[in-house]
Amino acid sequence: MKSFKLIPLLAIILCTFTGSALAKEKAEEAWKKLVRSPRSLKRPAFQFVENDSKLPNVLVYGDSISIAYTGATREALKGKANVYRLYCNGGDSSSFITKMKNMHTKMQDKKIKDHWDFDWDVIHFNVGLHDLKYMKNRKLDRVNGKQAISPEDYEKNLNSIIAYLKELAPKAKLIFVTTTPVPEGEAGRIAGDAARYNQIALKILKNHPEIGVNDLYGFTKPHHKEWWTKPGNVHFNTKGATAQGKESARIIEQELKKRD
Repeated sequence: MKSFKLIPLLAIILCTFTGSALAKEKAEEAWKKLVRSPRSLKRPAFQFVENDSKLPNVLVYGDSISIAYTGATREALKGKANVYRLYCNGGDSSSFITKMKNMHTKMQDKKIKDHWDFDWDVIHFNVGLHDLKYMKNRKLDRVNGKQAISPEDYEKNLNSIIAYLKELAPKAKLIFVTTTPVPEGEAGRIAGDAARYNQIALKILKNHPEIGVNDLYGFTKPHHKEWWTKPGNVHFNTKGATAQGKESARIIEQELKKRD
């Protein structure tokens, strides 16, 4: 009879142990479900970040330009900060708040073990390159396409983004990243529009002197011939992305030292 009494007890112990083991995987699994794309999950930028509670927490928000330089930023800040990034391409300014809310709702869910229960110390963010593009039938077309987000709507969206970030992370240092240059001959964008949209952003930031600026536009423009992947393409080669990542890390570290 004693052996039969032991069975329920062993079952409880086994279930508790198994449940605990599974719970440890849930935060990482939640992240993987957010990223979804098998291709993205293989990229360094989208790797799950194990939080070190002794380090400050940095969030990088941006499009494919930031995806390319996140690895270099993370490496440069290794041992100095936990560097997270958005789970996907940031896209245009109209999707910023929705994507941020989606990420935080999923990763701050108290039902998962090791959920995000920390505060952001720095939020390093950019929107612009997807705002100024022209599209027709879901293809880049600067001649016949329609602009994704007009300058007027970009201004409205950026004001909303800033208000949202201040509510989300009132103690965080916000750093706006200027949009990198658009080259002549780009399929769906007009050369000079990046500077135009940056001017709108910088005008808004005059009303928010507490927000820092990482001028990747100015940093990148003198090197476009050596950094762009090819003529007429907005993306950058490994040398350019690495330089942008290190520069971003330098700006972020400056702000972290001020907070210390």
